[in-house]
Amino acid sequence: MSSAAAGKPARRARNNSERAAPHHLEVSHVCSRRQRPPCSTVRGRSGGRLDDLSRELLAGGELIELVAEKHVVGVTTNPTIFASALSKGDRYTEQLRRLGDAGTSVDDAVFALTTDDVRSGCEALAPVHQRIGGIDGRVSIEVDPRLAQDADATTVQARKLWQTVDRPNLLVKIPATRKGLKAITAVIAEGISVNVTLIFSLDRYRDVMDAYQAGLEQAQAAGRDLSDIHSVASFFVSRVDSEVDRRLNTLGTPEALALKGKAALANARLAHQAYEQMTAEPRWQRLAAAGARVQRPLWASTGVKDPSYPDTMYVSQLVIAGTVNTMPSATLAAFADHGTLPVHLLTAADYAAADAHLKALRQTGVDITDVTDTLEREGLTKFEDSWQELGASVEREMHPKAADARDHNGSRDGGSESAQLLAIYLNDHYAAATGGLELFRRATKAQTSAGADTVLTDLTRQADEDRDSLAQIMTDLEVPISNSKAAVGWLAEKAGRLKTNGRLLTRSPLSGVLEAESMLLGVQGKKACWRTLRTLADTDERFSSKHLDALAERAEKQLVLLEELRIAAVTQALRPQPSSTR
Repeated sequence: MSSAAAGKPARRARNNSERAAPHHLEVSHVCSRRQRPPCSTVRGRSGGRLDDLSRELLAGGELIELVAEKHVVGVTTNPTIFASALSKGDRYTEQLRRLGDAGTSVDDAVFALTTDDVRSGCEALAPVHQRIGGIDGRVSIEVDPRLAQDADATTVQARKLWQTVDRPNLLVKIPATRKGLKAITAVIAEGISVNVTLIFSLDRYRDVMDAYQAGLEQAQAAGRDLSDIHSVASFFVSRVDSEVDRRLNTLGTPEALALKGKAALANARLAHQAYEQMTAEPRWQRLAAAGARVQRPLWASTGVKDPSYPDTMYVSQLVIAGTVNTMPSATLAAFADHGTLPVHLLTAADYAAADAHLKALRQTGVDITDVTDTLEREGLTKFEDSWQELGASVEREMHPKAADARDHNGSRDGGSESAQLLAIYLNDHYAAATGGLELFRRATKAQTSAGADTVLTDLTRQADEDRDSLAQIMTDLEVPISNSKAAVGWLAEKAGRLKTNGRLLTRSPLSGVLEAESMLLGVQGKKACWRTLRTLADTDERFSSKHLDALAERAEKQLVLLEELRIAAVTQALRPQPSSTR
């Protein structure tokens, strides 16, 4: 990035599509916070991280050239990159044919070729890693995304990746799912450096920072050198605007449309505020005093998706000291050409404005929590799809004759009528779960009884987890979630607020009764769904009968609690109260 870009007027570049870029670059903002504007250099040199790795890049010496001449200071890999690398040249052919002849499984073959490449990448970046004290010069490798909901399995594979690559400048990528948090703590405690990926929500980001600190505390208790442990937290940016803008367009009101294109930056700025708050707390100060390295925020997905927006907006507005910015090469070139730097560091006023914008979205009808939940699910699905694509590519290279035979005979028909009906059924229940979750949240906020509030808070959490379970089942079955149906479910709940309760725009004592009855009906439907899928599990190994039994049992317990709340609401609202006597 050139400092000469500061102050230039923003204008559109000819190429603004991420798809036009063969790789991404990450710029580290590590200069003093007192500098104004924040610089984007590593010890006086522009530093970037390449989102690309292949044997062509390694064997041809191009990566070393990029390090020496373009000041690349890191490499990030993912399954899509490796799948692309397989399609270029024949440098993988001999190894994969040998593995195929030896009867190696596809998963083991993927593990072998990716760890070999990443180890070579770590060696190429070793001089950078040594020169700048371990801050950069790192290569990231991803844990199998199919393990994202299994903390123990994620931990086991992260450990295996770390031991197999066996280079100090490795980062193991772990998705920031709820289950992933436990794995993050576990591997940090073992001294494994981590790139936490797929962070969209502020609450999840706070959980990630907490998981990192918990891992450091365990590492310290075990006598490990905390200065050897590194981590970045990849907070995704542009996808937030894509999803929020889609929902604002659906609403279509002038008030909604006026809010477009601002949610992603507001969300990112509040994430940085959370980071600053964390580093100021005594807990972190104790770890820092013991030599711990801060977990740097990394702005991911900074290429503009909407061509009507300035092509450098997610870079220019997030140049913040101590952070890392990953960007497509087209965006990097655009910023060098006409990007601008912030005129000031983020202030309390900036954070207040960001918070006000997210509140305005909620008031307009966009549930930012549902937005980030949706993006996480979609992100995991994309990760898994990429992994399956890589596995298919590896299998074709390992067994080319078998692949040709399968292509000739045709694959199993996945578009049968029963599969289509199942997809409709699951999406209908997902839409109902979305509306039901909104109802639980509203009822919890409106509750005034301390006891009922505690019960509803826990039931709301369970409703959220149950919807995630349904989404995971759909992902396992390769059933895409219909966002339009989910939106209908959400809007149906909003419309349901106009049910007759004696008052048009405000709550009445009858509101609690109607809400309790609606929640009961919703959970009964959810229980029926689990039982239906449990029936299918008897003949379809894709379903886990044990998991579905547990979900149905939990729904039964939810019904008992909701019936108690319904009776209490009826008693309060409808039972005649004794007349007061003088």
